[in-house]
Amino acid sequence: MPAPLAAVALPAWIDPARLFAGGPARHPHAFWLDAGPDAGDGWSWLGIGAPEADPDVVREVRSGVTADPESEWGRFRGGWVGWFGYEYAAARMQAPASVAESAVPQALWLRVDCFVAFDHAAQRAWAVAPLGQEDAFAAQVHGWAEAEPVAASAPRQTVATPRHEPGEYAGLVERCRDAIREGDAYQLCLTTRFSVPHEVDPLAVHTALRAATPAHHGGIVRSAGVALVSASPERFLEVEGGILRTRPIKGTRPRGTDAATDAALAAELLASPKERAENVMIVDLMRNDLSRVCADGTVAVDALLSVESYPAVHQLVSTVSGTLNADASVGDILDATFPAGSMTGAPKLSAMTILDGLEHAPRGVFAGCYGWIGADGALDLAMVIRSVVTHPGGAYVGAGGGITWGSEAWAEVAEVGIKARGPLAAMGAVLPSGW
Repeated sequence: MPAPLAAVALPAWIDPARLFAGGPARHPHAFWLDAGPDAGDGWSWLGIGAPEADPDVVREVRSGVTADPESEWGRFRGGWVGWFGYEYAAARMQAPASVAESAVPQALWLRVDCFVAFDHAAQRAWAVAPLGQEDAFAAQVHGWAEAEPVAASAPRQTVATPRHEPGEYAGLVERCRDAIREGDAYQLCLTTRFSVPHEVDPLAVHTALRAATPAHHGGIVRSAGVALVSASPERFLEVEGGILRTRPIKGTRPRGTDAATDAALAAELLASPKERAENVMIVDLMRNDLSRVCADGTVAVDALLSVESYPAVHQLVSTVSGTLNADASVGDILDATFPAGSMTGAPKLSAMTILDGLEHAPRGVFAGCYGWIGADGALDLAMVIRSVVTHPGGAYVGAGGGITWGSEAWAEVAEVGIKARGPLAAMGAVLPSGW
């Protein structure tokens, strides 16, 4: 059992960006789960962790029994921060997938027992540490606040290298429609990648990304030369009080240049038969996935086809939840739900098989999940979308979209460009011609 934690309230609010740059940014194993630069609610957590030698230990944590109320310093009460990649999930499902690149681990988790918790609604912050160490850690946090911030490196301007040319991707969309016409799938999430062949400073990327496209599940997780920087708008899985919840996103429109155009695009998204069908199919898939680890009769759709607006896009979002079985572990939950249906399509195994034959390349950390898993069984994991993965010698951005029979190939090409543009810009890269 982990040591009990205690917290010291910090005497005054401090900007999480300032605190991270003064301390954890100097450490090789650091994290910052970020609610956004001007968040009026939600929580942020940041600190330094220790690499977990066996990342699969997080799978053994029991989640179904978690029913404790939120502590004064939020729902995360120590555990792990990190990610699982797409090929990790495919291997667990015994689904076909390309061999993952060795440069970035498919499973990376930092064990965390000292961290700073920020309550954005109350504008309060706490230094949290094992009982008896909280005062010493609070003093360390004070040192971070007083230290000279780490300066982020200026990005190198470049044009990203695409995995697929626009016309090639459009052709793959048509092959997805062929598979749907043949009855092999109802929907397919077709993805691609944009890469840069030089070192990228993850702190600089996160600074730029959170300023341009803030999201409630933003963050940076860095360990030994690799990092994930995300502005994800999609909560994949949440366990709170024994309830398992997912919020799949399917359906996208760009933001308008003025209020009238913006409202029209949001209304168009909500009314689109193609986008509604895409979302509802994934809701049905997630209902089935959750039912594998939830009590009979408890899985329900809490919200269907809600429009959520972010700086770059409008999204169509639904919410599905259920009461976890008491004996369910984190591993049970992941095996039932991961990879997320919004990143595969339906039926899931058939979709993954078709996509492997079309994409012919690893997705890597993109289309995986990241966030925190508590030692007490609570968890909050986001989809790895709208993200940058950095590694020695380069970085990449993944993007894709859900393909249905009603998809138009060049509209899907345009949607990929909309999704990739923000993360690429954060590292100084622009889309290649045609995207």
